[in-house]
Amino acid sequence: MEPLPPVRFAVVGAGAWGTAIAIHLTRRGHPTMLITRRSEHALGMQLARENRDYLPGLKLPESLVVTSDLSAGLREAEVALVASPSHAVRDWARQIRDARAKPDRLQLIISLVKGLEVGTQLRPSEVLAEILSGLNVATLTGPTNAGEVAGGLPAAMVLAVARPGAFVERVQTAMSGSTLRLYTSDDLAGAEYGACLKNIYAMAAGVSDGLKLGDNAKAALITRSLTEMVRVGEALGAKRETFYGLSGFGDLVATCHGTWSRNREFGLKIGEGRTVTELLAGRKTIVEGYLSTQAFHELCRGKGIIAPILAEVYAILYESKKSADALMSLMSRELKREQTSPNPKA
Repeated sequence: MEPLPPVRFAVVGAGAWGTAIAIHLTRRGHPTMLITRRSEHALGMQLARENRDYLPGLKLPESLVVTSDLSAGLREAEVALVASPSHAVRDWARQIRDARAKPDRLQLIISLVKGLEVGTQLRPSEVLAEILSGLNVATLTGPTNAGEVAGGLPAAMVLAVARPGAFVERVQTAMSGSTLRLYTSDDLAGAEYGACLKNIYAMAAGVSDGLKLGDNAKAALITRSLTEMVRVGEALGAKRETFYGLSGFGDLVATCHGTWSRNREFGLKIGEGRTVTELLAGRKTIVEGYLSTQAFHELCRGKGIIAPILAEVYAILYESKKSADALMSLMSRELKREQTSPNPKA
């Protein structure tokens, strides 16, 4: 059987995660363009062969092309991956729409984003589909961090797609290798909701660590967070089984324990006594869980979904509730039988 021809990729957004995926795709032998927002960032990466701003210490393959010219970066691409903060997805989608040649080779756009759009509460793929109408949309998510993927350590992810088909299977094969294994899913909503919700619960786990509550408390918190994640996700139309896979439980465990997790670290510092205001001031990187907490709080309130852990995280972040008081609120809730009920108000 002859090997499949390489797939041409464009990675839009040159933060740590976009850079890591671009390195992986290039290492797999696929022509890849890494597209930066700023021209000076592209030039610096070209000269240093390193993303010193977001992924220092990891060399870029010589064959990886870095550019700030979106039109040039998309010209030959069959797949575009959007690696940006959630608040920037709509702007990038508009830029991609305006930069595309007519006709072009683009068949699939994949979100690497783990956050909802504040205000609309739309998932990243929904924003992309709204602006890039007719283009097949997907998300790539799972328990991974940029440094390990770029460094070639083994990992597994889920590629959830709106319209499965032969080309998606070709992309799955193209992106998979000895260091990264991709599974496919048709539950796009579940994969994206899981990727967003786990950041909220990772902040809660960080708060627990900051308060030095111990392993017992953290294990209980993560377990109940998974139950709550399933409840919220199902109420929003996702499939239950998705949350027990890589994009749900897998990502939850990794992010709640990983020392690399910005969301866990954010919660950790809050638990140690730092304020949200000072932690947000002057940040270079986005804490997606902070924005996702607001978006999911509004969703749950509007749909009558009971999510006590999420509600307490919201109170800490947006209502200046003390971490210890939030813990007491959770511990003093009405006692009940343990169950994983499909009832969103259980």
